[in-house]
Amino acid sequence: MPMNPVVRLPVRRAAPRWARGFTLIEIMVVVVIIAVLAALIVPNVIGRAEDARVAKAQADIRTLESALAMYRLDNGHYPSTDQGLEALVKKPSGDPPAPNWKEGGYIAALPNDPWGNPYQYMCPGQHGPFDIWSKGPSGVTGAKDNITSWQQPKKP
Repeated sequence: MPMNPVVRLPVRRAAPRWARGFTLIEIMVVVVIIAVLAALIVPNVIGRAEDARVAKAQADIRTLESALAMYRLDNGHYPSTDQGLEALVKKPSGDPPAPNWKEGGYIAALPNDPWGNPYQYMCPGQHGPFDIWSKGPSGVTGAKDNITSWQQPKKP
């Protein structure tokens, strides 16, 4: 009777440590670290959105002030309250006339404030030759959250 040949199965060796998967404890430690970092960082980032909107409104007002200065240089006066900021984009009609209005306008388009409202304009202003303001997040003129040309931070 022939002997049964010995079947050799491949020897399974333990995989090196770097090739093994992560244990549940290791994964939980990483998740806890990420949660702690998120708890520290997220509150600081969330408050920045409103700060960015305010900074954008301030920059828009400075841009409008510069465009109004160019308008005045060309025409000898600022647009009236009735002509409004639209006089920076298209030639105004009515009084006072703009005989030297620059073809193409003084700005490409009239922006809305970061809250979607049009910028307000008054000439003559109560705080200077003209006043420009955004109604801010409240959307109400005269509220504490208005961003104005007369309360702009001073340029360095």
